[in-house]
Amino acid sequence: MSAPYDLYYWPNIAGRGEFVRLVLEEAAAPYRDVGRLPVEQGGGIEAVAAFWAGKSEGPPVFAPPVLVAGELVLSQTAAICHFLGCRHELAPRDEGAQARALALQLTLADLVVEAHDTHHPISAWLYYEDQLEESKQRASHFVSERLPRFLQYFERVVLHDGGGVLVGERLSHADLGLFQALEGLAYAFPRGFARASEATPGVLALRERVRARPRIAAYLASERRMPFNQEGIFRRYPELDLA
Repeated sequence: MSAPYDLYYWPNIAGRGEFVRLVLEEAAAPYRDVGRLPVEQGGGIEAVAAFWAGKSEGPPVFAPPVLVAGELVLSQTAAICHFLGCRHELAPRDEGAQARALALQLTLADLVVEAHDTHHPISAWLYYEDQLEESKQRASHFVSERLPRFLQYFERVVLHDGGGVLVGERLSHADLGLFQALEGLAYAFPRGFARASEATPGVLALRERVRARPRIAAYLASERRMPFNQEGIFRRYPELDLA
């Protein structure tokens, strides 16, 4: 495209916006990461917050990330990745497989929510320290039960088509989404992830194939790649990981 996309997401966290960035980077699609631009260029947290507060132009959205492509204003991570994937040859060619890729993105969205809720099981508006005991209980169940279940599901998906990717014969936005989720889980729960992923070699191999793709490798080595931190979805609290 000649005109860049505008991505609106919080400038201080990778969060859900990183799932979209990976698709844009692999597609070599020009985009502006608006939240990280100076205010005088129309960027900054205020530009992102306008969508969250319902003060932006265009149709209402619930929360960032938001992608603006010409007159289209689109929210929801899975929907944005599906849209970009279909537009930039990062989706399967046939309609049914495209729907499967979208379903996988939605499953990843479920996983992201569960990972987030390990450190904020009561409310996102409370400090972690105000719900510490509940977090320990929630995280114990996630690391021992839910994390292995998710990883084993994606292992079955990788093996199903036999092409080394989640859907079809070529890389899709779903593979990029899985990569980001795995990176976040390995950061937040290094011990739990290491144990759960022992049974999922196909998933781990796919992760490394994505990492090695030239555009992704260049992005990961650049300043555009935002590191995980204690304000995002994936947070490292040793007390929430396996002992």
